Amino acid sequence: MKIGMNMLLWTGHVTEEHVPVFEALKRTGFDGVEVPVFDISDPSHYRRLGGILDDIGLERTVVAIIPDEASSPISADPACRRAAADHLKRVIDCSQALGATVLAGPWFQPLGVFSGERPSEAELERCAEIHREIVPLAKAAGLACALEPLNRFEAHLLNTCEQVIAYADRLDTEGFGVLYDTFHANIEEKDPVAALVDLHASGWLAHVHIAENDRGTPGQGHAPIRETIAALHRLGYDGWLTIEAFGRGVPELAAATRVWRDFFNSPEEVCSKGFEFISSCLKEYP
Repeated sequence: MKIGMNMLLWTGHVTEEHVPVFEALKRTGFDGVEVPVFDISDPSHYRRLGGILDDIGLERTVVAIIPDEASSPISADPACRRAAADHLKRVIDCSQALGATVLAGPWFQPLGVFSGERPSEAELERCAEIHREIVPLAKAAGLACALEPLNRFEAHLLNTCEQVIAYADRLDTEGFGVLYDTFHANIEEKDPVAALVDLHASGWLAHVHIAENDRGTPGQGHAPIRETIAALHRLGYDGWLTIEAFGRGVPELAAATRVWRDFFNSPEEVCSKGFEFISSCLKEYP
């Protein structure tokens, strides 16, 4: 398994100024970084960034979102759904320019927008229509898709592994996969590790986020991370274990994820102690 670090700990838009962060992550032992692709205006920016990461020796995955209701795949308005498809196509262009291998994230609805009801059949099918168009394009660009179900306080369409398995079966599209996040699973699943096993058995598991119950430093909370890694080893998973931790350094993200207080002393602490903890878990399986 590879260990990655999500750059959202520092920024929503990664630039050349983050080279010292890349270099520090490489020295720590990380295999790669997860780059937010929120600004889709300039694929050449990501191409330059990919060259920098190649020189440093870091692989990359990307995380993407649906930016607003005007670009929502679940909207009843066809114009909004078309805007969602156009947005995701630009995400794919930027991700390919970066040299990424995984397109991760909750790119099924805008964060924090709710209908007040459970997900409807119409919403699910509207979303699936867009994803059936987008997933083959991502696959052709060398990207494995990894859609991330979120907890019920951030989204309403897909919250549990059971729901996202059913959604993946609905799509039945080659190249589609699911992201398992220990933070969200700790909230939504009766038994997070059993839900992971079911997800793997379904054939849809594509990517893993390692996130503590408070979104702080992995290993310093009560999310069953060690048990998750043990299960992944038993299941033969050989993909990414990407640390996702959020602080207050990115105000818009802090607001969206309800991060009102500090959960760690510094980003450097998250990286060093998080990497050390995951490595200690992996060393149990030489």
